[in-house]
Amino acid sequence: MQALHQQLHDNLQLIYRKAIDADAAIDSLQQQGKGKFSTIFDAQSGFTTEARRFGPYVKELATDIEGLKNADEAELEKQLPQVVKKIELLFKTLGEFKVTVKAP
Repeated sequence: MQALHQQLHDNLQLIYRKAIDADAAIDSLQQQGKGKFSTIFDAQSGFTTEARRFGPYVKELATDIEGLKNADEAELEKQLPQVVKKIELLFKTLGEFKVTVKAP
C-alpha cells in the first residue's frame, strides 16, 4: 500500500511541474490574443473542476490522492481507477499541449 501511495505522489509531482510550465504558456498565449477556450477538460473527463488553467485540475487530483490514504480497501478499489484515469488524462493532455505550443 505504501508503494502505491508513493507512486501516486511521484506522478502528482511530475504533473505539477508540467502544469506550472503549461499554465505559464497559456498565460503567454492569452496575452497574444490566443488560447481562447473556456475549460481544458470537458464534463466527461472525470474532473469536477472547470478551469482555463491546469493548476486547478492538479489541485483536484491532489485532493483525490490524499483521500486515498485513509480509504479502506473497498473504497480504494472504487476510487483508484478514477484517480488513475485523471493522472493519465493530465499526462496525455500536458504532453500534447507541450508539443502543440512548440510547433510553428
